[in-house]
Amino acid sequence: MQISSKYTGTKLKPYKTTITQRQTTNYAAALGDALPCYLDDSREGGVIAHPVFPVAVTWPLCTNMGGDLEATDFPKEALLMQVHHTEHIRLHKPLTPGLDLTIYGVVAAMLPHRAGTRIIMRYEAMDADGEPVFTEHIGGMLRGVECQDQGASLEGVPKDFDSPKEQAPLQTGEVFASEVLPYIYDGCSDIVFPIHTSPAFAASVGLPGIIVQGTATLALSISKLLEMDAQAAPENILEIGCRFSGMVLPGSTITVRLLDKKAAENGMNYYFDVLGEAGKPVLRKGLMVCKNQ
Repeated sequence: MQISSKYTGTKLKPYKTTITQRQTTNYAAALGDALPCYLDDSREGGVIAHPVFPVAVTWPLCTNMGGDLEATDFPKEALLMQVHHTEHIRLHKPLTPGLDLTIYGVVAAMLPHRAGTRIIMRYEAMDADGEPVFTEHIGGMLRGVECQDQGASLEGVPKDFDSPKEQAPLQTGEVFASEVLPYIYDGCSDIVFPIHTSPAFAASVGLPGIIVQGTATLALSISKLLEMDAQAAPENILEIGCRFSGMVLPGSTITVRLLDKKAAENGMNYYFDVLGEAGKPVLRKGLMVCKNQ
């Protein structure tokens, strides 16, 4: 199967939604994250959403991307070959219940890769006043789909973060991904895909069993980093990004490694990766950026 990068710049139909407290608290509950800022609506200012929550907001666009693309000749069958490759979220302000959002999607890049074709979607969420709330870039790998040309990219597509030089991690923390985590995350986030909840389907596509959602691994890692460093706070997170590089099986323990921490112009950069039980990275090139408190 082949695809052309001419579809770069193709827009999706705008999507409207309203953030509810049930959505935000359920997302935190799926991660076992009981920080009061996620759950206690009696606190001053109410609750905010977990910093990785935008992935749940944009999931309806991801599932209907083929139907919402303005290009009617886009080879939708190529999307069936897609796996989550990279994730990048820029938070312009914390998400709170009651926000009315309009999300604008566009194919931000289509690039050749040795494994197929990288497709990067950009989702920009705006509030009722037209102010930006978050910008998400989701990178997918179209496995076995050849890019017919040199590829194309819009301005503003984030590059992979530079990993620090090999060194002993500053801190490490373990997180147990329970046997029921994929089912709980599926139900609480409404991010539904059968490779995470159907052993029969997972086997049919050659997987050793169901796997933990990549966004769940990322969200658990962010929660662990916030736990490890008291100077970081959810409401101060500006940016999150990573590359997914391996599978996490339910019933296993992952190790979140804070590799480096550096002051930056807009705050503090936290560089991290995540190892699976075999000691190999399942998430690489991780970065969390927090503004100064």
